[in-house]
Amino acid sequence: MVMDMRNGEVIHARNADTQLHPASLTKMMTLYVAFEAIENGEISLDTLVTVSANAAAEPPSKLGLRAGQKIKLRYLIRAAAVRSANDAATAIGEAIAGSEAAYAARMTRTAKALGMSRTQFKNMHGLTRAGHMSTARDMTLLGRHVFFDYPEYYNLFSRRTADAGVAQVPNTNRRFLDAYKGADGIKTGYTSAAGFNLVASAERGGKRIIATVFGGQSTAARNKQVAELLDLGFRKVPTRVALRPPSKPAYVGPGGTAPVVVAAGSAAPSVAGKVIRVVRAPQKSIRPQPRPLPAVPDESVVAAVVAALGAEIETVIEDVVTASAAEAATAPKPDPAVNAEAVVATALAPRAAPPPEPRPAEIILANVEPEAPAEAEAPEVITRLSSAGGRHWGINVGRYASEYEAERILLKTALVELATLGEALRKVARGPQGFEANFVGLTEDGADLACRRLSARNTSCRVIGPS
Repeated sequence: MVMDMRNGEVIHARNADTQLHPASLTKMMTLYVAFEAIENGEISLDTLVTVSANAAAEPPSKLGLRAGQKIKLRYLIRAAAVRSANDAATAIGEAIAGSEAAYAARMTRTAKALGMSRTQFKNMHGLTRAGHMSTARDMTLLGRHVFFDYPEYYNLFSRRTADAGVAQVPNTNRRFLDAYKGADGIKTGYTSAAGFNLVASAERGGKRIIATVFGGQSTAARNKQVAELLDLGFRKVPTRVALRPPSKPAYVGPGGTAPVVVAAGSAAPSVAGKVIRVVRAPQKSIRPQPRPLPAVPDESVVAAVVAALGAEIETVIEDVVTASAAEAATAPKPDPAVNAEAVVATALAPRAAPPPEPRPAEIILANVEPEAPAEAEAPEVITRLSSAGGRHWGINVGRYASEYEAERILLKTALVELATLGEALRKVARGPQGFEANFVGLTEDGADLACRRLSARNTSCRVIGPS
């Protein structure tokens, strides 16, 4: 299959829909799903992955991981993309989905969403297994999606070597990358059942071509054939075409169901799927409830109280009248008609709050001379204040030489990551080594999610606790 990467037009195809063993071309989908998981906060590049015995036992090519070993996800991704390490690919899938079967099912589901109608995955590395099949057309589509959907990771495939944490690993595709002008990826694959496979992309003079070959007889023969196909593509396509990137599939989460978005404070619906609560500023001020008027006690309650007290209520009334004898000369005479029921009703009735003091006709303001500050302190730039309860966490996105640069980075980062930082407070704090760019006013979960999403965009970030 030969395709114009810019608009998806097929230039040449032969047996492009024949199902064959993809071998390590599989790892393109292993990595595509990993990039999706990172982008949506399921995992981060700095997550420490514990290598399982299953992953450590995978046959070569491999990184040489040991069971129980802990290694950052970023190193596993480099090893899978550059070295085509089978143990690293399995460790990636198990870390994200929990098992090989679950991750393979997610890979197949994602393939269908990308339009790869004749592809099914059974593992993350591509070693031959019954039912693990794909086609040249489907792998070409996948390569195009990797290029357009996750351009921030595409440079991995052109690296001649990469630091995989435990070792410096060489690229399995370095011969073709060095031999063909403009080549910058993507992935090789080989098993005895599959032969020598390659998905390759190259750019020359504003043209970008992607070509796929299954079943090559050797590395040299495969590379020669791919070079001829790319040359064919560059000859046939025009220099100027309208760029039409493929549509990125909607994120449906690890469980295969679309996330359910509910407003903050609303009850989660009784459906399966990941629930994302959206916290937004209120659209209008909430009118306070009016204070309730004093309620008149129920006659049955009054009668019950009187019956319970019996004769004691008469004694209480008599004691109150006697205690007020000193005030009786000036006070109105007690109403002889007052009885026990009336006293109890008065006692049970809630009292209305006293009216506020009237505002004085004239307010005199004291003229106070302000005290001179002992020492001028460095100003803090506060752009917006968050009053939400429990938001005592924040994130730091770097230290800069000037206050202007720190404020510029804060604004740029907020615009890129509105979903998690739209309501955060942007704050520049001057320190002994420069100006710290911070987002504050976040919850602990919100700060962690924002940092993971920024890390996925290759933006340095660290969480700041409520100290």
